[in-house]
Amino acid sequence: MSETINGDSHDFNSLLSSSDRDFLVRNNSDQVKIDSLKGKKLGLYFSASWCGPCRRFTPDLIEVYSELSQKGDFEVIFVSADEDEESFNGYFSKMPWLAIPFSDSETRKRLDELFKVMGIPHLVLLDEHGKVLTDEGVEIIREYGVEGYPFTSEKIQELKDFEEKARKEQSIETILVSRSRDYVVTSDGNKVPVSELEGKTVGLYFSASSFKPSADFTPKLAEVYKKLKDKGENFEVVIISLEDEEESFKESFAAPWLALPFKDKSCEKLARYFELSTLPTVVIIGPDGKTLHPNAADAIEEHGIEAYPFTPEKFAELKEIEKAKDAAQTLESVLISGDLDYVIGKDGAKVKVTDLVGKTVLLYFSAHWCPRCRGFTPKLVEVYKQIKEKYEAFEVVFISSDRDQTSFEEYYSEMPWLALPFGDARKSSLSRKFKVQGIPKLVAIGPTGQTVSTEARNLVIAHGADAYPFTEERLKEIEAQYEEMAKGWPQKLKHELHEEHELELTRRGSFVCDKCGEQGGVWSFYCGECDFDLHPKCALEKDKETKDDAEEEGKTKEGWVCDGEVCTRA
Repeated sequence: MSETINGDSHDFNSLLSSSDRDFLVRNNSDQVKIDSLKGKKLGLYFSASWCGPCRRFTPDLIEVYSELSQKGDFEVIFVSADEDEESFNGYFSKMPWLAIPFSDSETRKRLDELFKVMGIPHLVLLDEHGKVLTDEGVEIIREYGVEGYPFTSEKIQELKDFEEKARKEQSIETILVSRSRDYVVTSDGNKVPVSELEGKTVGLYFSASSFKPSADFTPKLAEVYKKLKDKGENFEVVIISLEDEEESFKESFAAPWLALPFKDKSCEKLARYFELSTLPTVVIIGPDGKTLHPNAADAIEEHGIEAYPFTPEKFAELKEIEKAKDAAQTLESVLISGDLDYVIGKDGAKVKVTDLVGKTVLLYFSAHWCPRCRGFTPKLVEVYKQIKEKYEAFEVVFISSDRDQTSFEEYYSEMPWLALPFGDARKSSLSRKFKVQGIPKLVAIGPTGQTVSTEARNLVIAHGADAYPFTEERLKEIEAQYEEMAKGWPQKLKHELHEEHELELTRRGSFVCDKCGEQGGVWSFYCGECDFDLHPKCALEKDKETKDDAEEEGKTKEGWVCDGEVCTRA
C-alpha cells in the first residue's frame, strides 16, 4: 500500500468537482450531483479501453459492484485514460457506475497525479469520510471479490488469517467449497456435494481447452481416469477451468469427471492458491485432503496409471525407473516411437534413425516465430558446416514448435540438416524428456546414445565448432587451452584509451573490442564499471610499447645518472 496516500482524507466535492462542474455522469449522460455521494464508500477506477488488463478486470469489478450497489453505500467512479471521446464512450457504455466527464481532462490528470497512478487498471478505495483505505483495490477485488467489503485493513487481515488457517487445516472442503457453493458439477450440470469427495484421491485439473498443450493432454488424462475407475480405484478428477468461453469449458469433459461451475470465482483463487505457473497442471490431493503433488501432469503423460496413487513413495519409485531408462538410453529409444522410426531430409525423404546411430546428434528445439531462435539459427548453421567439414559422424535434427506447415517449411529451408516432420507426435515426449521450458534449446546426444549436454546452445555460443563433441572432457580441454593462452599475461594493466580505471583480465563471452572494433571472446582486459573491453592483443601491444619506451628511457650514457626528469653527472 502506498504510504504517501494511506490515511489521507479527501473531501469528495473538492476531490471530484471542478470550477464549472459539481456533478458526475452516467453512461446515458444523466448527471449525478457529487453531494449525493456523502456517506458512501468510493472506488476511483483508473482504466482505459486500450488496456487489455483493464478490459479483463472490468467484468470482475462490475460483478462486485452489482452486488454491493444494492446496499446503497458504495459507488465507483471511472477516471478514464482514453485518448478520444469515442473510445471513452464505447468503454463507459459497459459500466454501471459514474465517471468524471471525458471533457474534464484537468480533473482526470489531477487525480492521476494525486494518487500517483503509475499503471492501470488501478483502483483506489476510500471510506465514507474520504479516507484512503487502500490503493491496491485491483488486487483485493481479484483475490476476495465481494468478500473483501468494506475493504478496511481489518477486513483484509481477517480474510488473510482465514486463508492461512485454511491452508494449515487444508481439506477437500476448504479447497473446493465457497461461501455460496458446496458442490461441483457433472457434464450435464448435475450438482455433486463436495463432501462426496472426502477420502478420495482427487486430481485438480487446471485446464484451458483452447490452449494446445491442455487440449493435447486431456485425452491422456481421460484414458488414465477411465482405467483407474475400471480398476475400482478411489480416484476423481475435478476440472478447474480457466476458459472464457462456455463451449470450450464443455469440451473439457472428455471423461465423466467433475468440475467447478463455469466462471466460478474459485477458479482464479485456486490458481493463485496453488501458485499455478504452467498448463496443464494436475494438483493431487490425497485422501486426507493434503496436497500430495503440485503437478502430476508430466508423470501421467509419461507413466500413465503407473503413476497412481501419486504419493512421494510412488514418485521416488518412478525416479529410479527414469534413472534406469537414462542409463540404458540409446538414440533409438530417444527418437523412435512405434512406427515413427525416421526423420526427414531436405528433400522430404525419410532417413532411418538407425542410420544416425554412432553419430553425435544435436536435437534443435526451435520455431520461426521465436526471435531468439531466428537469431541463433545462422550461428548454428555456420558451426554445423564447420564441424561437418572435419567430422562426418555428426548431425542436427530440427524439432519444430512452429504453428503451421508453411512456417515450418519456410524456417526449415534455412537449415542444412534433418528434421522431425511437422506435427510429429514425438515432439511432445522429447520436450518432456529434456524439460524444454523455452526455445531455442539444443540437446547433444553422444555416439553411444547417451545425453552429453542439455545446454549445447550455450557451448555453441561460447566456443563455436570447437565445442564438438560437446562432452565434459572436451570442455575441460577447452578450459585448459584458455588457461594456457593467458599464461604470462598481467592480471591488471592501465591503458591510454581508458585512463579512468585499471583494466582487469576477465573471462568474457562475446564482446566488441573498444580499440579495434572487432568481435572478441574468451579473454578481455575489462572494466566492469565502464563496460570497456580490449582484446588482449590490443591491450598487450600497447603494454609492450610502454615497456620498450621505459627500457629506452632507462638507458643512460656512461658516467651519468638519470632520476625522473633530471640526469646528473655521476
